[in-house]
Amino acid sequence: MDSSKVRYLILSFVWMFPITPIPAQEKDAIPSGQIYQDASQPVEARIDDLLPRLTLEEKINLIGGGAYMQTHAVSRLGIPEFRMTDGPFGVRAGPSRVYACGLALAASWDIDQARKVGVALGRDCRARGINILLAPGMNLYRAPFSGRNFEYFGEDPLLTGELGCAYIQGVQSQGVAATMKHFVANEQEFNRRGLNSEVDERTLRELYLKPFEMAVKKAGVWCAMDSYNPLNGTHTTESDWLNNQVLKGEWEFKGLVMSDWKAAVSTLATANGGLDLEMPSPKFLNSQALQPLINAGQVTQATLDDKVRRIFRVVFSMGWMDRPQLDNSIPKDDPQNDQVALDGAREGIVLLKNSGNILPLNPMNVKKVVVLGPNADPAVAVGGGSAHANYTHAVSVFQGLKDVAGPNVDVIRVPWSILPTGTDIAAPGKTPLASTTYGAEGNPPFPPASIDDIKSADVAVICVGYNGQSARTGPDWEGEDKDRAYDLPPGQVAMIEAVVKLNPHTVVILNAGGSVATAGWIGDVPVLLDAFYPGQAGGTALAEILFGKVNPSGKLPFSWEKRWEDCAAYGNFPTEASKGNDYKEGVFLGYRWFDRKGIEPLFPFGFGLSYTTFAYSNLELQSSPSGDFTATFTVQNNGTVPGAEIAQLYVAPPSTGVPRPMHELKGFVRTALQPGESKQVGITVAREDLGYWDPATKKWTVTPGQYQIEVGSSSRDLGLKGSVTQVEKPN
Repeated sequence: MDSSKVRYLILSFVWMFPITPIPAQEKDAIPSGQIYQDASQPVEARIDDLLPRLTLEEKINLIGGGAYMQTHAVSRLGIPEFRMTDGPFGVRAGPSRVYACGLALAASWDIDQARKVGVALGRDCRARGINILLAPGMNLYRAPFSGRNFEYFGEDPLLTGELGCAYIQGVQSQGVAATMKHFVANEQEFNRRGLNSEVDERTLRELYLKPFEMAVKKAGVWCAMDSYNPLNGTHTTESDWLNNQVLKGEWEFKGLVMSDWKAAVSTLATANGGLDLEMPSPKFLNSQALQPLINAGQVTQATLDDKVRRIFRVVFSMGWMDRPQLDNSIPKDDPQNDQVALDGAREGIVLLKNSGNILPLNPMNVKKVVVLGPNADPAVAVGGGSAHANYTHAVSVFQGLKDVAGPNVDVIRVPWSILPTGTDIAAPGKTPLASTTYGAEGNPPFPPASIDDIKSADVAVICVGYNGQSARTGPDWEGEDKDRAYDLPPGQVAMIEAVVKLNPHTVVILNAGGSVATAGWIGDVPVLLDAFYPGQAGGTALAEILFGKVNPSGKLPFSWEKRWEDCAAYGNFPTEASKGNDYKEGVFLGYRWFDRKGIEPLFPFGFGLSYTTFAYSNLELQSSPSGDFTATFTVQNNGTVPGAEIAQLYVAPPSTGVPRPMHELKGFVRTALQPGESKQVGITVAREDLGYWDPATKKWTVTPGQYQIEVGSSSRDLGLKGSVTQVEKPN
């Protein structure tokens, strides 16, 4: 067992037990009747009362972590430790329920579901006495193989911001502080601690900072985590511009800013750069290093007090000193959250290809299903690293099919072994898969006898992609600390090609935090489902979709390119060969790049198939004197089965001398419809959201003129069109 697993097991054991209580003799020494102890008093008054009671050493201790996942206590004043945990989709404090990953949640485009996931995670935290959840991740999807893409919400800042805000509101409604991370421009894992991210201010403002700004202004997030990387030459933990001027100044963020684990690199610059809490321990913000700087006036007492004030603003606002954080009424394996996990898996799966309408499968006609591939069993619920959690009872695709298909369908699991790279298992003159010379250690990828099964089966289901449970050095690992390959892991493409030749009714299910290389096999595969990492209920949800018990409704939260060279970040994204990290693509990220360059994606942003069809009609646009406008339109289910459609609104700005995207997502709505049912839906767009960041004036600028409004089912399918006019200075 490697050292990281040992540490995880030890920490999991420790987290299962309550924090050491304050000794009785120390409790007796705590002054009674003080304002800071009175929950009825205003938060700022309580802080004002507490600050003078703290010694300089106690204040310094409070701004450095007390242990790996908690703060320091001040027993003398009755201040306990406050506990934190990783786990954006499953609390990493012992076995926990695991929900669909961020990219799957983004694929649902469901704000209500994001809020429900947040509530569920908040309850899971309270069941374990956790104060701070170190989530959500709100970085953007810049390249398909970034190791933590699965944690994030896709390539668009609006989609990321809206879902992130709902998630944060859900978590914090349970008395648990959420943490927006990784602040900012941490879109890769390769050399994340040292690689400088060069990003111009306009690109930062319009794309990478926008979700964080929404989290502050709309969701009232209480914690922010600075990323590892330098930003334009300055580590984010030392950035006065980022932390003090923008976050705390312009956005009026009232909470605390913590470091990512061991991300701080200095004392003076960090203390004055806006970091409030160094985690996991005070390597730089400690008494020995900081007190001489305070004595010399290089770090002011006011600066230190502001850090402590921000910590206790969170503490008192969340009620952590006024009630136990551990809620024993909530079971650790909370059945109340079962439906949340299942709904998230159902909504986040995207049907990308369904040639010949092979899906949904009819259980009256299907008698044999063969399931194969490395991800068929056991379940692949979540990616790796700090987002990985020890799930309670996950359902694999194989198990899900057995449960859902019923007793009249024979579901057969074919074993998998990795093929050597470059192996041709269907060479001319050879029986596909039959030779004993292929596979690991001379074994075939699965027993030759099963060939008669992958031929006589009514459908073959191949489960491929990555996982977060293998060794980090393995080719199938996807998670923190490492960017994965673009190609599928060894042997998987060869298996797909061979199986399709044996059985034309082949379904490919992909687990990955982004797109993968498809050249050579996508044209032959009739059905492709992107499951991302669907959580512990993923196998059930996938089986329900395959057999038509659930209509797929997910849509891609990123653009899927035909080849890596088509992506905006190609040539700029850091790899071993090219170690720079210059965001030269600027504001033209994702679909914005494909539009600007006239490149046809394999699957466009916002795309996803359904077992029914939807029609759009009757677009009406109404503007207010302030320049805001509302688009109303009708969506109808023209098919024979219930389904949910995700309508998307894009805005194309008037032409100016400033290069801008052809159009940008400015609103979306998810609508459930019965067969034949139609609904009128509305999307409101604020005038300020039509602007671009002007680097010269350092302000958001809305260009006067006519803005084209486009509504439809994806960024490349926008059938409804209209326009609104913006004037220079609306009333």
